[in-house]
Amino acid sequence: MDIRNMIIENIANPHELERMYRKDPKAFKKSFTHAWEQYPDSQVLGVWFERLNFKESANTEKSSLLQKGFIFMGILAILAGISTRIIFHFVEQEAIAPINLAFGVIPFIAAYFIYNNTPKKSVIYSLAALFLISGLYLNMLPLSNKDSIILAYLHFPIFLWVLTGLAFTGNEYSKGSARLAYIKFNLEYCILYASMAASGMVLALLTLQLFSFIGLVIEEFYFSNVVLFGAASLAIVSAYLVSMNLKLAKNITPYIAKIFSPLVLVTLLVYLITVIWIGKNPFLDRNFLIAFNGILLGVLVVTIFSITESDSDEKKNISDYINVALIVLALIIDSVALSAIVFRLSSYGITPNRLAVSGVNILIWANLIWIMLAYIRFLQNKSGPSTIQDAVTKYLPVYGLWAAFVMFTFPIIFN
Repeated sequence: MDIRNMIIENIANPHELERMYRKDPKAFKKSFTHAWEQYPDSQVLGVWFERLNFKESANTEKSSLLQKGFIFMGILAILAGISTRIIFHFVEQEAIAPINLAFGVIPFIAAYFIYNNTPKKSVIYSLAALFLISGLYLNMLPLSNKDSIILAYLHFPIFLWVLTGLAFTGNEYSKGSARLAYIKFNLEYCILYASMAASGMVLALLTLQLFSFIGLVIEEFYFSNVVLFGAASLAIVSAYLVSMNLKLAKNITPYIAKIFSPLVLVTLLVYLITVIWIGKNPFLDRNFLIAFNGILLGVLVVTIFSITESDSDEKKNISDYINVALIVLALIIDSVALSAIVFRLSSYGITPNRLAVSGVNILIWANLIWIMLAYIRFLQNKSGPSTIQDAVTKYLPVYGLWAAFVMFTFPIIFN
């Protein structure tokens, strides 16, 4: 039986029509035309006709890159490139700290979010004030290698990341769905930026090689004036493309979450078994303790992204149990790391590094406990998946507050 007759016979069977379409879209579309001509009054075929032949109108904003925000994005991208180049000049002169390069990009991304989703004036004024105060404060700190200063520099990007999240969520900053969208944006953004940056690196290498053939060495000039400018501008362009629902990033992120979660789980299990086997002791080995905390942060990030990319329905799947296993392992790692840090604090005294690391571990431990309890309720059918996502999104400001605390107090306390 040909496809046309099968379509006609299954007019009242949507499932079978969908199966036929997915099996061979081209043949289905070709045969559908004949079926539609034979039964033009069929509402079911009418829906399929629109589905197969629908085209965006020429003036539809979503169908074009030249939509609201494109020109503004272009201006921001150019300004970001110029600002980053100017800041880099002063960094080279050792007049300011390298962390100031963040100001060449992040405020412009925040500006695009504000333009794209204009919040109320109180949010805009708060963002402007926080960016200005943090920038002034950062450059009032002495240029030194003291632990308290370095810790302030390390926590500064986290603080700016939370501020950017405020710009992204706008008036809905208190809603879990808006914060969840921001987390998803970050994963899609990283994937898209990395893909485009890789292409840019290939172009840069090709350019340098071509100029070397004619005896010109342009590495220093090219990096300072082209690569740096391009990297900063690309950050704004990537934010624009992701916000325009670019399908590349959105289609691939769920698969990355599903693939990496079990891989991380297996790798972590093997690593921990190996650590126990060879007798590594985080209580005595400082470098190993640092690595242990790095692993903890990595697992936390993978777990959060896996949760945010999971299906929002009530059904449980293997990914949920993998996430639970990851959380359990992360809790074990965090508990051991926290015990080791407390041991070092009691044995060797308080230092900025030990206090900062202990604070981060306590925050992560509390966050993991919250997520674990939410997962237990979900697996016991006492709540939906939104409870788990709330455990992630509602805790985000806590990390921002901790970053602000370290930034603004440690250089003063440990002066």
